[in-house]
Amino acid sequence: MPAYGEKHPSPIVPSRRQVLLGGAALGATALTAAGSLGALGPSARAAAAQGAGAPLRGEVFTLGVASGEPDQHSVVLWTRLAPDPLADDGLGGMSRRTVTVQWELARDERFRHVVRRGHETTNADAGYAVHAEVAGLAPGREYFYRFRCGRFLSPVGRTRTAPAPGVLGAGLAMAFASCSQYEHGYFTAYRRLAEDEPDLVLHLGDYVYEYRPDSYVSPDGNVRDHRGPETETLANYRQRYAQYRTDTDLQAAHAVAPWLVVPDDHEVDNNWAADVHEKPEIPQPNFLQRRANAFRAYYENMPLRRRNRPSGSHIQLYRTVSWGALANFHMLDTRQYRDDQACDDGWKVCEDAVDPARSLTGDEQERWLLGQFRRSRARWDVLGQQVFFARRVNDTGAVSMDAWDGYQGSQERIAEGWVAAGVRNPVVLTGDVHTHWANELKADYADPDSPVIGTELVTSSVTSGGDGADSDPAEHPDLQRNPHIKFRNNQRGYVRTRLTRDELRADFRVVDHVTRPGAPVRTRASFVVADRHPGLSEVTPR
Repeated sequence: MPAYGEKHPSPIVPSRRQVLLGGAALGATALTAAGSLGALGPSARAAAAQGAGAPLRGEVFTLGVASGEPDQHSVVLWTRLAPDPLADDGLGGMSRRTVTVQWELARDERFRHVVRRGHETTNADAGYAVHAEVAGLAPGREYFYRFRCGRFLSPVGRTRTAPAPGVLGAGLAMAFASCSQYEHGYFTAYRRLAEDEPDLVLHLGDYVYEYRPDSYVSPDGNVRDHRGPETETLANYRQRYAQYRTDTDLQAAHAVAPWLVVPDDHEVDNNWAADVHEKPEIPQPNFLQRRANAFRAYYENMPLRRRNRPSGSHIQLYRTVSWGALANFHMLDTRQYRDDQACDDGWKVCEDAVDPARSLTGDEQERWLLGQFRRSRARWDVLGQQVFFARRVNDTGAVSMDAWDGYQGSQERIAEGWVAAGVRNPVVLTGDVHTHWANELKADYADPDSPVIGTELVTSSVTSGGDGADSDPAEHPDLQRNPHIKFRNNQRGYVRTRLTRDELRADFRVVDHVTRPGAPVRTRASFVVADRHPGLSEVTPR
């Protein structure tokens, strides 16, 4: 079945793992006796009976399943009910009644060894989303999960818990991605990411885009259409997330591993900053209400914990998630607390950009992050965040006012903070710019001999910008002007990493086209960061 809004149908791509990738591609199925959640306890059966009411119409698990926020003993399981995903009221064709959804978690994908069962209720106020926080699990363990509602059984998802504190373990396979404009192409990169079977996925923003149909057009032309107007109301945002979530390639990426997520700008409004929307000269008196709607829909559609539930126009998203002693993932929010972009945004030579009083993170988040650096004993400290961190100067000497370069006080304080704290291996992960980059972070970018104090890995987009094109990084003027930048590629894709006690390996994965479905994936370049040696060594791709 093609994803909603496609101009050309996308075939179901054969999977490597039949239960996970095939289950995500095929969608929800009617419950059979062999696949039932028949061993639910009395309280769950009673709740299911109370929530039965009128029969559910059609398949309800059309948006797939997901998990996220793993710690050593728990994980969040997610789904959202939507027999009619693109309903204009944003409620997915549900009938505004309270519904009970059952879940179970097992050690095997056939559910012969179930370790936890339970149920959650959901309703229109929650957008018919389900967030089950499952505790009491063993550390460092792979699990499988599924949901049931009425006679419908969801696809199966795979998740895992983090290792116990102090445990380095054998390593972590982690992939990260960003920027998936639905209209610009097919989500093949998500499918290929799923086929790599990572242990953990980070999404660094621009999961959905806010634009009305055909207002943001790829250089290659749009191959699918957004449904509905530019997102402003809660119903608009719910409908937009539902449209993206119907894509089977995205469903496969969610089903294969737990996710850690942070939004960037397009989940609300392009280049928004704190209480300021993109174009202040165009009146938008209800921007804070729009932001509240966006945050509520974001929470509803992501595998986040209850403590991340938004309050009005605020959502608490900066946090640290630890993976045993191997890594700390410091997930940042670079939109909600920042000062407005200097010099009316864009690429500028701007005196205000170097004003140390201006902040990208806000004072409270900055203090929190510096404190996390001081407390860390992890082998790798990873910043999961949205916008370009390294200095990047164009041919006129200008820098981006939307990136860390536009907030050089913040840029310097964060880098100096991890140096002062003795962070063993600082690594910044970045999205936003629709291009692969590999950067060495310098104590002083003006001094070519200044020491390297960290590493930045930047993922290209999943689709945003269309097919893109390959190029020779050695010939690109950005690298000649900025010698600390070691790699650039303008194809679509994601970054696959492997963290061990001795090194971090990063594979820049690319697909040759997104304007047609089904492209194969290849590794365009690979780099290694050695323990206690910040900086990049290029290695043979594999």
